[in-house]
Amino acid sequence: MTNTTNKKDLRVAIAGLGAIGKSIASTLAKGGVPGVVLTAVSAKHHDKAQQFVATLGVSVKVLTLAQLEPEADLIIESAPAALLSEIATPFLKAKKQVIVLSVGALLFNQNLIDMAKQEGGIIHVPTGALIGLDAMIAAAEGKIHSVRMVTRKPPNGLSGAPHLIENNISVEGLTEPKKVFEGNARAAAKGFPANLNVVVALALSGIGPENTLLEIWADPTVVRNTHSIVVDSDSAKFTMTMENIPSENPKTGRIVAQSVIALLRKMQSSFKVGT
Repeated sequence: MTNTTNKKDLRVAIAGLGAIGKSIASTLAKGGVPGVVLTAVSAKHHDKAQQFVATLGVSVKVLTLAQLEPEADLIIESAPAALLSEIATPFLKAKKQVIVLSVGALLFNQNLIDMAKQEGGIIHVPTGALIGLDAMIAAAEGKIHSVRMVTRKPPNGLSGAPHLIENNISVEGLTEPKKVFEGNARAAAKGFPANLNVVVALALSGIGPENTLLEIWADPTVVRNTHSIVVDSDSAKFTMTMENIPSENPKTGRIVAQSVIALLRKMQSSFKVGT
């Protein structure tokens, strides 16, 4: 027996078919979340997208970004950060829902958050590659004194980041850990748009991007994306460490796709655990 009785199916579209988008699409196509139906996808290369969709075993439309909104009640953004506004705007204007994975881009698209408030749409930021977000949200109801995070990634997971290019920082051939960034979450989101969505989610749930501090290390001694976080507040002091197995895209953890599926399941459920 499912908990979707008398509920209308939630129609979902996915913008972006990288490692995360494909993983989510495959799960939804198999009926992995009762009451959630994958209806459409969009990707940069439509021919490759058509080939992928043909393996799903269900009818899914391959469309341009502009064509997605009429086909779905919710859009999952798993595309390059620069496309966030183009993807989200039609859904928010239609009072629909958007799951944002390029969380860092939200810092530079405040208009989308304003649009959701004004139009009645909803933006969801999944927990993604992070633990303790519930604790952070609860702590933010009181006073948070400080949030510090140290991220260590295999060097190939940081290659090509704008901060490295602009500052002529090489991560090739490293034999020992190298600190490549120290600053706040806003600067990290700008300098590492494909890497640090996790710290922006942390900042948005806590004391903001200016006050959430971060170190980033290119570390050839690790094989997993590792995040260590220390939070000091008036209700608790807590330390979190998470080691995420990279997906096919070394910049992104495998658990990100699972986090989206868990969010969709919670949205459809009549029994919800967690803040």
